Amino acid sequence: MAKKRKPPAGEAPDEVEDWLVTYADAITLLMAFFVMLVSFSKVDLPMFDEVKAGIADKIGAGGGDTPLFDLEASLNFELAEVSPFPPNAINVGFDNQGVVIDFSSGSFFKDGTTELDEGAIPVLEAIREQLRQPPYDIFKVDVEGHTSNRTPPSGSIYPTNWELSASQAARIVRELIDLGVEPKWLTATGFADTQPKVPNLDVAKNPIVANQQQNERISLRLHP
Repeated sequence: MAKKRKPPAGEAPDEVEDWLVTYADAITLLMAFFVMLVSFSKVDLPMFDEVKAGIADKIGAGGGDTPLFDLEASLNFELAEVSPFPPNAINVGFDNQGVVIDFSSGSFFKDGTTELDEGAIPVLEAIREQLRQPPYDIFKVDVEGHTSNRTPPSGSIYPTNWELSASQAARIVRELIDLGVEPKWLTATGFADTQPKVPNLDVAKNPIVANQQQNERISLRLHP
């Protein structure tokens, strides 16, 4: 039978075998790493690309030192400085594509029209200034018109909310072009009342006026 080696004088048995523990940990980590490599080799590539894109979106639209985070912070500051409207008339945030700016249609437009309030101009100018700075100068700007379930008021030239929402979005696009934004980066789309942020009606089917006002908005989505 082999004799167990005695540790050198003054050296505890546990200290002698510490290297074995470290070695075993290293082997375990290497094995886990190779298992991960094998599992990734079997991943469906389209699915992997979709997951990767989702992670990139979250990183780009989350906190941290990213272009989208910086843009959102700058817009929040600049628009608060120049806007003559109540604080709840403009909201800057994120979605899964980029930075989204929501404007209250009731503040920006005369009801049922595409007539811009003069206070909207400095707000759009501030956005234009941000879009002149790299890397935002090649960002796309999708302008969306949204309404509530209210029909256009009597006397409006727009027979339905489809025409009204599309025309209000186009009016914002035209103003941005006049301010110097490249037309090739701009789109205008009207969604009428198909994408409400909050319910237009309560459970008894009565209109919720505050919610209708919140749903009547112009959304600018700024994204790479």
